[in-house]
Amino acid sequence: MSSRLDLFIDRMVSQRACLDYAISETAGMGGPIYELGLGNGRTYHHIRNRVTGRDILVFERAVASHPDSTPPPELTVLGEVTDTLPATLAQRGAVASLIHADLGGHNRAKNDAFARLISPLVEPLLAPGGLMVSSDRMYFDALEELPLPTGAVPERCFVYRRPAG
Repeated sequence: MSSRLDLFIDRMVSQRACLDYAISETAGMGGPIYELGLGNGRTYHHIRNRVTGRDILVFERAVASHPDSTPPPELTVLGEVTDTLPATLAQRGAVASLIHADLGGHNRAKNDAFARLISPLVEPLLAPGGLMVSSDRMYFDALEELPLPTGAVPERCFVYRRPAG
């Protein structure tokens, strides 16, 4: 049985491996990156340090990140994702080249229920050929789950792609 520390390390290593893979795979796309859930800003900071030429739009209830990991106000969408994701779709359309979500807590049943709630809100935001990286299994109709990249631990991160066309 894995310790909580082991599970945390597996999640962090997997998150980095999946994000680096997704950043590389979508490097030729021009659309923005959507970061769903800022938290303390670790993954936002990671993405920001590895991506140029694409806006990183952050969705969060309230910003409480480390000062070095805080997005500019014009790229921060505050509110409940159940409200802000549909509003963003109406304003921008299906333009996101990469979406990253780390929205869950420590309760797997609650995480799964939340993933089922937001999956239909996330799916239409992704541009053709775009990737979705999530710390929880998502439930999509039109996105395909991809094999994990080298270094990722099964069930600690998931990668999905919208077919190009």
